[in-house]
Amino acid sequence: MAQEWGPDILGRPFARLTLPLGEDSEGPVVATLVRSIPNPLVSIVRPLHEVDVLYVHGWSDYFFQTRLARFWNALGARFYALDLRKYGRSLRDGQTPGYVASLDEYDADIAAALAAMGRVGPAASRRRLVLMGHSTGGLVLTLWAGRHPGVAAALVLNSPWLELQLGAIGRQAIAPLVDMRARFQPLGGHPVVDFGFYTRAQTEVGALPVPGYRADWRPERGFGTHPGWLAAVLDGHRRVAAGVDPACPSLVLLSARSTAPLAWNETMTSSDSVLVVDDIARAAARILPLVTIARIDGAIHDVFLSRAPARDEAFAVLRRWMTRSAVSRAKMRR
Repeated sequence: MAQEWGPDILGRPFARLTLPLGEDSEGPVVATLVRSIPNPLVSIVRPLHEVDVLYVHGWSDYFFQTRLARFWNALGARFYALDLRKYGRSLRDGQTPGYVASLDEYDADIAAALAAMGRVGPAASRRRLVLMGHSTGGLVLTLWAGRHPGVAAALVLNSPWLELQLGAIGRQAIAPLVDMRARFQPLGGHPVVDFGFYTRAQTEVGALPVPGYRADWRPERGFGTHPGWLAAVLDGHRRVAAGVDPACPSLVLLSARSTAPLAWNETMTSSDSVLVVDDIARAAARILPLVTIARIDGAIHDVFLSRAPARDEAFAVLRRWMTRSAVSRAKMRR
């Protein structure tokens, strides 16, 4: 029996659709697609009226950013957000939050989402597809787009986790140890490295709390991590370092600076306290054929949850890039 769109915790105009993905050792697996569709009579005169956006969240996260959806709808685009398996709306009792043994497992989640968006099959939509990912979601979508070149018209990455916080040399040093433990103890525990400072920074800048926010889906100190999952992430970083070509223009939005998350510091409210942004910028240069890197002064890890000046600048950069650059190049390829 086909699933139907139903009401979402974010309220109207958002709706949600459960996407069955079969079973694994922990039981039935699903992903969840959330949508916000603009009024077609209004959107037809907007610059992105022929665009579908698919957004994927980061680690220990889920979609709740209604301002982001409104931004895309105001430009005429249809907005979809995917809660990946074992995250947010898709997390089921007894499951290990966020766990996968390979980032390629998310191919099934993305395929199901694209099918629900009407982008698969003989009657597939010819609307342009924009992929947008935050943090780990940015890594997932970068790799997916590289394996499916030309499917997306544009790739938008919001502080994507393209490199380990230890840098390329540190990643290469620990990868063999992580891989060995992943083979013998994939669900073993790791020491806690998230002290809750990023969640505190979001609260201090006024990004939290918001209607529809679920702290159990986005815990203050993050979900526990495991060797099998970390090995999958490190493999993703290795593949980015080797070069990725999604055959479309890419925009990478980053904070202007980072703050090490060792002890609370007020600078965490105006910098990235999760990733080392200079390393991410270097890794982003491995995305082909054309990548634009925008550094937003005063932004936190999720640039669209920053204080108003940085947040507004991030939206302005994205609007200019989409309406003047990505869309015009997509039209030229037709």
